[in-house]
Amino acid sequence: MTIPVISEKKDQHPVAVLHEVGQILGMTTDFEGALNDILRIMCDRLELRLGTLSLLHNEDGEVTIDLAYGLSKSEIERGRYKIGEGITGKVVESGTPVIVPRISSEPLFLNRTGARGRTAKSQTSFICVPILLQKRVVGTLSADTPYQNDALLQEKVQLLSVVAAMISQAVAARRRARQENTRLLDENQRLHKQLRERFQPANIIGNSRPMQEVADLILQVAPNQTTVLLRGESGTGKELLADAIHYNSLGPNRPFIKVHMAALPESLIESELFGYEKGAFTGASTGKAGRFERAHGGTIFLDEIGELSQTVQVKLLRVLQAREVERLGGSEPIPVEVRVIAATHVDLEQAVADGQFREDLFYRLNVFPIFVPPLRERKSDILLLADHMLEKYARKLGKQMKRISTPAIDMMMSYHWPGNVRELENCIERAVILSSDGVVHGHHLPPSLQTAVATGTSLAGSFETMMSAYEREILVEALKNTHGNVAQSARMLGTTQRIFAYRLSKLGIKPSQYKT
Repeated sequence: MTIPVISEKKDQHPVAVLHEVGQILGMTTDFEGALNDILRIMCDRLELRLGTLSLLHNEDGEVTIDLAYGLSKSEIERGRYKIGEGITGKVVESGTPVIVPRISSEPLFLNRTGARGRTAKSQTSFICVPILLQKRVVGTLSADTPYQNDALLQEKVQLLSVVAAMISQAVAARRRARQENTRLLDENQRLHKQLRERFQPANIIGNSRPMQEVADLILQVAPNQTTVLLRGESGTGKELLADAIHYNSLGPNRPFIKVHMAALPESLIESELFGYEKGAFTGASTGKAGRFERAHGGTIFLDEIGELSQTVQVKLLRVLQAREVERLGGSEPIPVEVRVIAATHVDLEQAVADGQFREDLFYRLNVFPIFVPPLRERKSDILLLADHMLEKYARKLGKQMKRISTPAIDMMMSYHWPGNVRELENCIERAVILSSDGVVHGHHLPPSLQTAVATGTSLAGSFETMMSAYEREILVEALKNTHGNVAQSARMLGTTQRIFAYRLSKLGIKPSQYKT
């Protein structure tokens, strides 16, 4: 903002002061800076002291000093009033100006900021005028002035009232900005709280021993700044575990930057991680901070770390050792304090042996390794995961889903899940889309789960045995849908109750098991 030049000789004429205030308001988009300048000019030109601008907060009915000229930060923070409390509160309540000829003899003057000494109080007058916007009080403008006579006080009240009217739009804009900032801070805290609750280790889905061990390790390492290496096959949920580590750390509100190495072209990885300076390469018209700089003070998650080229490995090693980065085209190192969480499905020991991954970088990353087990090694978690995903996609797709059929569960338990949790999630999403009765049936699952080769099961047994198994599936599903009601189940399948009961007896199925 360009401020009008202030001459050494102070022009105290009210018109000159109002002209200067108008110039500032007409030339600025920085409302805080403009209002500060206006308070300064008022005090310098009009023999005023301790000029203050207070705002009304509608949400709690409190009036607080927002900006001040001549007050310290601690004094400003003490300037808080309820509506009707003290002179400032009375002005907000009534919407009319108030003059206190001598603040030492006015019991309503609270001197809450503590800025007035005893001697000054006996010789000081106080003027407070409302700031109105569409006939509603949004704040006050006030100042101290040496007492001379009542007529001069009236003139200064009129002048302050005109200034208050001139700045009302700017005050309203600043008030809205503060309210929006408060709302955003509250929303930010709410979202961070949700994330922390969502990624609590206790919320990691799985009762199997391997996953409980993983949760225990996360609880131990999260409060520290130790480098963590998440290892395991693709699709096991390593990114979710990185989330859990960050949001259970000592700085969950700090930056959390994720970098998926495999998704970045090799030519861009270096500039994305470490940034670049203006003119570092063709098209670099401005400088750009890298991911490490953006993560300063927080966490950076490097997914698929095993895909890094040797060149980038060297630079990453320097960052981990020296805790500083150097932008492309730059000459000065930039300090960074970042907690690193890396993840890979690559056998890094073998990559080191093959000369594809630096041994020194491996040891820098492998400070606290966590092995994430594949889904086939924690089959007791499959049903828990499937039920969670069923609820998730039913909500997402707006469908009423009741359960997963027994044959579908058997198929999922028999499958070897080469794609791990990611593959299971895809299967459930597909099944929810295909289901028309709120139940996930075996035929809703992908063909890969329905073949003997893919499931690792053999197609053995007689034709009669396999037909009996299929018949059992149909009868059991009918009983489940009718809560064990034989007559209703028979009607559902288009047969008689006698035939239905006979088939149940032949296969040893008891309807009472399915009553609820």
